[in-house]
Amino acid sequence: MLEFLPPRIRSCAERVDPALLYELRVRADKPLRMNYGGEFVYLGACGKTDERGALRPTRQEVGDALFAASGYCVYSVENQLRQGFVTTSGGERIGIAGTCVYENGAVHAMRDVTSLCIRIPHEIRGCAEEIYERCLMDGFCSLLVMSPPGEGKTTILRDLTRLICERTRKNVLVSDERGELSAGDLGETADVMRFGEKMTAFTAGIRAMRPDVIVTDELLPADYAAVRRARESGIHVIASAHLTRVDDVPDKAFERYVLLDGLGKVGGIFDGGGGRVA
Repeated sequence: MLEFLPPRIRSCAERVDPALLYELRVRADKPLRMNYGGEFVYLGACGKTDERGALRPTRQEVGDALFAASGYCVYSVENQLRQGFVTTSGGERIGIAGTCVYENGAVHAMRDVTSLCIRIPHEIRGCAEEIYERCLMDGFCSLLVMSPPGEGKTTILRDLTRLICERTRKNVLVSDERGELSAGDLGETADVMRFGEKMTAFTAGIRAMRPDVIVTDELLPADYAAVRRARESGIHVIASAHLTRVDDVPDKAFERYVLLDGLGKVGGIFDGGGGRVA
């Protein structure tokens, strides 16, 4: 993990417990910060520190990190970069901020990148056990995991996929649009389709892979048509979304809604009508 980081930044990251390092915020000429165990703190040559002791990455280091993360070939990840991210071979998803270059009314490229948001994937076996037991143990259903960003939805989906594969042997298609969800052990009966937008991945997967379940991350309003397409084909869908209320779900296509309350903690489970499930 994090092999693409320039030496100074990588050295800082090696000073902390990798199991607690969830995110790095690398900004040119600004203090290096990290999400460490669910709390944003500063990172320096000796590890966790205060603002004065924090490393301040240079613009060159930001550019070097992005170049290395792309496999030293930016052209190979152009489509990702136009969407504001790149995913490394190790599964780290790197959000980027800089100057958008437009061509024919659409973003053609990203230049002068000054900020990186590096999300480090984690495999936490058993973190989805409560959700599996309360929602899937007595009968399969489609479910949506909801929370603000950074509260463990992707990690939970990863473990939930593994549990489904191990305990039911259902064929699970993982639609991994950003290349982050499939980092880690998903189970023997999981198939992965990476970097395809959801409608394309769902349609191709339904036709070619005959899944019993489709698992995907970070639904946007436009993606619910793909969910409906799968449900109408008799396929269960397990997904996540950046939402905090069942009432805000654009399309009530799920039978269970799981609301997280803090990092990986289940705050409530609701049925298809929005009623709390005991």
